[in-house]
Amino acid sequence: MEKFLAAVEKVNSAVNNVVWGVPALVLLIGTGILITILTKFFQFTRFGHVIKETVGSLFKKKDILKSSDKKSISQFQALCTALSATIGTGNIVGIALAITMGGPGAVFWMWVAAIFGMMTNYAENVLGIYFRRKNAKGEWAGGAMYYLRDGLGSYKGFKTIGKILAVLFSIFALMASFGIGNMGQVASITESVGAVVTVDGAEKWLPWVIGIVLMIVGALVILGGIKRIARVNEMLVPFMAGFYIIGAIVIICMNIGQVGPAFAAIFKGAFNMRAASGGISGAIIAQAITWGFKRGVFSNEAGLGSSVMVHSSSNVKEPAIQGAWGIFEVFFDTIIVCTLTALVILTSGVFDLTTNTAVDGLTKLGLATRAFTESFGAFGGIFMAVAVTLFAFSTVLGWSHYGTIAWQYLFGTKSVVIYKFIFVGMILVSSTINATLAIDLSDTFNGLMAIPNLIGVISLSGLVVKITNNYVARKIKKKTDVKPMYSAFEDIQKMQEESAEE
Repeated sequence: MEKFLAAVEKVNSAVNNVVWGVPALVLLIGTGILITILTKFFQFTRFGHVIKETVGSLFKKKDILKSSDKKSISQFQALCTALSATIGTGNIVGIALAITMGGPGAVFWMWVAAIFGMMTNYAENVLGIYFRRKNAKGEWAGGAMYYLRDGLGSYKGFKTIGKILAVLFSIFALMASFGIGNMGQVASITESVGAVVTVDGAEKWLPWVIGIVLMIVGALVILGGIKRIARVNEMLVPFMAGFYIIGAIVIICMNIGQVGPAFAAIFKGAFNMRAASGGISGAIIAQAITWGFKRGVFSNEAGLGSSVMVHSSSNVKEPAIQGAWGIFEVFFDTIIVCTLTALVILTSGVFDLTTNTAVDGLTKLGLATRAFTESFGAFGGIFMAVAVTLFAFSTVLGWSHYGTIAWQYLFGTKSVVIYKFIFVGMILVSSTINATLAIDLSDTFNGLMAIPNLIGVISLSGLVVKITNNYVARKIKKKTDVKPMYSAFEDIQKMQEESAEE
């Protein structure tokens, strides 16, 4: 058995190096650059409009916060559920890893990944809304599998290819939901809570207690379906994000004198001019770019086709509006939350900006925790345990929906309850076993999701531009003779048009 597991680990490592390697990262970032150029730098030129139509409209438009359609969720609930999956331990652990492996310069390239990732996420959401369908329960169902089958598959000679890629994406998403969306998150909770609870013998019974509590709470939410998940997340996500952001800002203010040097280290690490001569400096720059891109993409998931599965459940009519929420999602996740984590680490004295080394060789959660305890003392450990628990558990909830949509596509709506029971049961299992290999495998499946998804996004990029231009002409330039583009399907298009006229 050990030989078999060793062989699986070896093969997975080789595949992982490809799906998360430099060519794959170039494809991920390149797709964002392509959509940016085709839409005439929409995330820059229309950023004010994006903010106005998303967070700026939260207290102006009732349908943003509440859906009158009992089978759909509101735009804000869709955002919170998407953020529940993207704002996870990667925003803490992943940033600490990026800095230790790629230096402070990795933070700059993480920003670059986010800037272009905004448009990848925008395109995914636009296509998700445009090609979504109603399932047997009357709920919206959308995602990469649908625009691969009905979008790419509509091209002459691509019907079979579209169906195959849709199935592959669903399989990869299903497998990833158990690892990245379950095992990895629960393991982080167990580790962070275990670091705070120092009672003798706690390592034997604490994982079981954590697992049982999380399993019960998870079951109460997950078995209630997307409506209950969305209701919980619209309360949980603002609280957990606010809790973490306030704590991070307090530490940054306590170390305000180090903010300047921290930013200097970020830009110096990203643009060391000596890199042109090759050698060690060139290798350092390459590491900064690679790790910045890798953790940036991994954190906000732009290009993986994951969050579009919940965005497609929104009550929104305009594909471009949900695309705008996708832009804000990446902006908030990476530009705000990840940057705050990076500044906490770089200003708290736990990372030497001169030698680019962490104290005591710490990485990942250990380094992030030390950064908070340096400023908050013993409370720092408790703060991190609470933050990681909230971030990780919200990710479990978000990914449970992604897995549900993937299962539904593969096996039908009626059997979804089977997946939900398996997923909930895995929460307990994940808290009590060493799930390193399973997490590594799911990390690979997570990366594999990007391949069929990006094929779909790139092949349908022209359609994204048409829908965007259609929206701009009607809503921004106020042209009245342009027919809206709501859906690829006549029945849904007609339904949305009639609804818009009411």
